[in-house]
Amino acid sequence: MAALTIKPRAACLIGWPAAHSRSPLIHHYWLRQLGIEGGYNIEAVPPERFAEFVLRLSAHGFVGANVTIPHKEHALALSVPDVRARAVGAANTLWYEGGELRSTNTDIEGFINNLDANAAGWDRTDDALVLGAGGSSRAVVFGLLERGIKHVHLANRTPERARALADQFGEAVHPIAWETIGEALPHAGLLVNTTSLGMPGQPALELDAGLLPSHAIVADLVYVPLETPLLAAARARGLKTADGLGMLLHQAVRGFELWFGRRPEVTSKLRALVEADLTRA
Repeated sequence: MAALTIKPRAACLIGWPAAHSRSPLIHHYWLRQLGIEGGYNIEAVPPERFAEFVLRLSAHGFVGANVTIPHKEHALALSVPDVRARAVGAANTLWYEGGELRSTNTDIEGFINNLDANAAGWDRTDDALVLGAGGSSRAVVFGLLERGIKHVHLANRTPERARALADQFGEAVHPIAWETIGEALPHAGLLVNTTSLGMPGQPALELDAGLLPSHAIVADLVYVPLETPLLAAARARGLKTADGLGMLLHQAVRGFELWFGRRPEVTSKLRALVEADLTRA
């Protein structure tokens, strides 16, 4: 009898566009380090083809997937989401369990685990200031409340979005006007930028980091550039920081574990590899 051929497990990233993603670099590194025969592909899928592709994910040869813009909300609707994905209103990780296509949002643990790695003790503060009210902000706010932060002040350039997010998460979240950020900074033990401000081609994030208390911790979800003006200003004051690249690396851990059965580590060597790739871009 002919020997059965077992096909290596493979996952993918689904987006439109998707070619810019560093996820293949991250996952292929872990596959090599752990000696796992497997693969991770980029699948550029337009919105009109997304449902068909996801509902036949295994037929396309994949045991799971990451999902990025503009498909995260649609992925939630096409799968069985966990508490985190429902709270954020978007799914970025898909996998099969018991024959069902399940989903989660690993941005939450990516953000929290990156803070734990770079600013141990950050959760001893009572007050956080979060800038932005989009999908990333929902993940950040969920994670902060889950870790016991008592007061999350939320500033967004469109105040209605900040109020809507506060209504979703309850009385611990306090929407404030964008123009009053300066008044909130002296009381913020943790400052988190979830907006695109500070990225190339975007306006600068105009705030005075000098107003933050001396024990404050600053996190910026932007990872291009690697050091944003906000992080540079915080580091110049000697404040602890957590950058967007760290969050990108940490959010990839759970997906890999779900698809390939081994939990990888975020190491300085992996970070240096991705940093070098970002610098070349």
